[in-house]
Amino acid sequence: MRAPKYWTICCLAWLTVSAAYALQADNGKELERKIKLPKSEGTVYELLEKVSQRSGYLFIYDNSVLNNEQHVSLKKGEYTIRQAIREITGNRHLLLRIIGNHILIQSPNSPTLPVPPRDTADGYFTVNGTLLDRYTREPVAYATVGINDNATGTVANLNGDFRLRLPDSLSHASVRFDHIGYLAQEFEARLIAGQARTFLVEPKVISIQEVVVRLANPLRLLHDMMDNRAANYSSGPVYFTSFYREGVERSKGFVNLVEAVFKIYKTPYGDRIGADQVKLLKMRRISNEKVQDTIVAKMKSGVDASLMLDMIKNPPEFLLPENENQYNYFHGDITAIDNRIANMISFEQRKDVKEPLYRGELFIDAENGALLSARFEIHPKYIEKATPMLVTRKSKNLHIDARQVVYNVSYKPWNGTYYVSHIRGDLFFRVRKRNQIFGSTTIHTWFEMATCKIETDGVTRFAGNETLRTRTIFADTDFAADPSFWGDFNIILPEEKLSEAIGRITSKIEETGY
Repeated sequence: MRAPKYWTICCLAWLTVSAAYALQADNGKELERKIKLPKSEGTVYELLEKVSQRSGYLFIYDNSVLNNEQHVSLKKGEYTIRQAIREITGNRHLLLRIIGNHILIQSPNSPTLPVPPRDTADGYFTVNGTLLDRYTREPVAYATVGINDNATGTVANLNGDFRLRLPDSLSHASVRFDHIGYLAQEFEARLIAGQARTFLVEPKVISIQEVVVRLANPLRLLHDMMDNRAANYSSGPVYFTSFYREGVERSKGFVNLVEAVFKIYKTPYGDRIGADQVKLLKMRRISNEKVQDTIVAKMKSGVDASLMLDMIKNPPEFLLPENENQYNYFHGDITAIDNRIANMISFEQRKDVKEPLYRGELFIDAENGALLSARFEIHPKYIEKATPMLVTRKSKNLHIDARQVVYNVSYKPWNGTYYVSHIRGDLFFRVRKRNQIFGSTTIHTWFEMATCKIETDGVTRFAGNETLRTRTIFADTDFAADPSFWGDFNIILPEEKLSEAIGRITSKIEETGY
């Protein structure tokens, strides 16, 4: 385990910084500020991090300018920030510019231009890249990527990849990366626009000196969370403009993908009569024509499941007092989500309960009791018993067993109220032909929905002929594709690189007025 302290936000790694940015003048006085550094040996990246810790600045640089892995040594002493950078890099001719809380390191002949790069001439630019854990280099999956004080955002995929398309008016806004257990990071959008980049994010460790650790009754925390819904969540209907997709992989190979844009009439958490409504705005279906002999198995619609997974409006059984006797609850770690202290409550069905129930973790704000995030799964010991509930229809000659079913749900505040932000379901099945012992294959079907826009004014129910039947198989929905729309759409990039046809889709929600 790492020492119990707050880790300082480190610098960006392996950034390719375009020369098309509006840069502030070189703040010579600040670069001459002195800092004390210990005797150190390590890579250029590791020693620049020490400068970052003592100066408060993050670094941005092109990997062609600095070799992160070069091993260097540094003598103990007092250095100006400029001197420290030169000693560590071994290059006295680097051009240093302070921009906000970043130091941009460039080669001497780097030009400067006034605006961020644009994908097209329509006044939009793109921020995209990959989020990795700074220490393990593992992807930081499902991190939230968004603009401060703005509902625009997306969610990184399983590989940590994200893509965000923004209007030029937000070029000076801060792009924020958030994930449970990690320090939030912010970067001015214009500094990270352009080519794909790798971002190393810092694990968040709660200092034992900063938190009063006390035994907490997990059931009390759950009851308080439910009691505080009126204060934390919307008491009136809202519109969500959401991006939805569902797909199927066979033995880790792409089979098909369905993408859509929904407008959702979301009833308030306390409405037990009115149902959420979904209006289909855009849709497209992509299939892998190379996959032969595709196993046909239709799963229950992920659209309906996405609506039902709003745990505040539709509390699952493990949140209901009448079912508490079927579960064991434990108070786990204290962590940080969006710079707020959160209690983790883990739960698991009791050993004497033999039916397929759930186990998982809930993250509850320690101050206001809001549910921030949840991850839960059907208990692996009884997963096969849940198969009939998950498969709607299949070929008669197939035998299908559920192997793993996992759900992730997160909530984010907007204007002081929490709304569901991201929902994801991953379902794994073993499929084989009947009377065949060997030769089974794995089917992975998944769905996810991300909230891209929230509206609270003038919210009324949709007309009946405008709504989508959410309990049907969504992939079978008739629709007319709109090629002009799908040229640009903010997307949670596919876990696997499927094809060039869907590899670079960005958002048109704002410009189309949805």
